[in-house]
Amino acid sequence: METPNCEAAVQILFKYNIQVVGLKKNKSVEKTGSGTRSTVIPWIVFLVSISIVLISFVSVIFPALVLASDTVRIPGIEPVIPDPFEAGAWSGGVIASSAIVFGLAFLHHKKKIPQLSRLFEKIFAFEISKKKSLIVMIVILSIYVAASTGELTTEETLGDYAGIKKRLDDATIANRWTIEDAISNNPNYSRFEPHVNYTLLLISEKVFGNLKVIPFLASIALLITTYFITKTITHKRFAGIVATVILMQSSVFLSYDTTISYTNFWILFYLVSLYAIYRFWPLSPVSYLLSIPAKAVTAAFLPMSIYFILRSQIPRRQKIILSGITAGIVLAGLIVAVSFSVIEETQESFDGKEFQMGFTSFAYQLRFDGLVMLFMIPLMVGLFIASRKGIKHGESMMVFIAGMLLIAPILTGFTTQTNQPYRFVPLVVFFAMGVGVLLSKRQV
Repeated sequence: METPNCEAAVQILFKYNIQVVGLKKNKSVEKTGSGTRSTVIPWIVFLVSISIVLISFVSVIFPALVLASDTVRIPGIEPVIPDPFEAGAWSGGVIASSAIVFGLAFLHHKKKIPQLSRLFEKIFAFEISKKKSLIVMIVILSIYVAASTGELTTEETLGDYAGIKKRLDDATIANRWTIEDAISNNPNYSRFEPHVNYTLLLISEKVFGNLKVIPFLASIALLITTYFITKTITHKRFAGIVATVILMQSSVFLSYDTTISYTNFWILFYLVSLYAIYRFWPLSPVSYLLSIPAKAVTAAFLPMSIYFILRSQIPRRQKIILSGITAGIVLAGLIVAVSFSVIEETQESFDGKEFQMGFTSFAYQLRFDGLVMLFMIPLMVGLFIASRKGIKHGESMMVFIAGMLLIAPILTGFTTQTNQPYRFVPLVVFFAMGVGVLLSKRQV
């Protein structure tokens, strides 16, 4: 009777020893293997991203701080130097909203208010069925279409409208549109033209008899794509709906959703390229390629695209192929641009002051987007916490947001380009997607 007991004891000890050894190995892997990488990378991404965001918010809190050394000259008024520490209109709201959000998050983390914790848990766990999400999306898009259709018959007053309309009229008269037409003996035309936009606008004119129809359809498609890509990376339909609503209420989105001067073609093609990574990856480089002639600035999105690909839940071989093809397309485009002297047309020597002023454009161009202003900083912290919990696209959204904010000073500091409000539509898209990422399933 003693022998079986001894054998059982030996087996238990042997099993326990294996478990202990296995646990030690796992801990070692966490310290020296991929665990260390996943711990370090979120910190690096967060520190770089939050630094760019905070620099951009300096002009939100103190609008005149960056420009304080410059004298403001207005005809009929004595020149003045603005007070660098005069608070901006959004300063109180930004500080208050950040304090409230961080305070509630701290109370939730410490379980100080059980009712609050249960509310947060319900929000993060909430999901709706496929049928209900379809109905909600139809209702949302119906409201948007009903509210925006009237703009299709109104004449634009934007500054670039006259020039673009003339280009399209010339192309209609000649019954063609080619690059040669755009640069042939016409000082108003250049190689640096959004030829994809012109082609789609001409199609809109010929098919619908209205230049604004296809830009309007593109804006609808942008809302739909925002839903699907957010749902895909978060594995939650509710997150996709939240992201869509945030984008749809954005002032900067609504200001340019039906224009022909500043269409959303470029950001739509780019967003489709990100969505295609998960659904049909060969389409991703093609869609990205279309976004560049729609708006050349998307070529600067390459590092963000590569990071998104690397953090995506797709096979490693697919990541390598996609990254290589995408980088190859952009580099080939740059070579072509150099050969046609496109880049030289927009280059200038680096201007540190203009680079510095580029960080102020966020405060002025998005001053009517309250959600972005009030919750950008809490969102970045939330994305960092989400990335620490294993939600890899928390990092991707931080990279996208910081990248969009950094592009503004790069454009003004290194080129002759200026920052216009419509260029911040992608920032609002990524902000909306970032909020959706916070609602991701925790096992993602």
